[in-house]
Amino acid sequence: MAKSTARRKVSPPKPSHRQTSRRKGGRYWSSRVTRESDALDLKGGVFKGRDPKRIAASLKRSAERSRRRKSDPYRSAMSMLVFYINRAGKNLPANRRSTLEKAKTELRRQFGRE
Repeated sequence: MAKSTARRKVSPPKPSHRQTSRRKGGRYWSSRVTRESDALDLKGGVFKGRDPKRIAASLKRSAERSRRRKSDPYRSAMSMLVFYINRAGKNLPANRRSTLEKAKTELRRQFGRE
């Protein structure tokens, strides 16, 4: 019996998840949403603060002044805060998550929705 000389096609290796989820220039879709969404116009670095009251106040101010939002200010502000927490996922350190969770509570209080 003669051996087959047919060659198998070898496909190139598939890119990893990290490589396929990046866009040109290393940008993620979530950064585009934060930048361009109709939720609200945010002050730069608002989520980097350490004081939950300041984070909540900044979100409230931005939501009330924004002309880009589609829903009421409370809903827009809370949506953006929850979006940030969810996108950070497991990479968000416990102390940052705690601060942002306290900011959610403070945001509810500032809007009178306790």
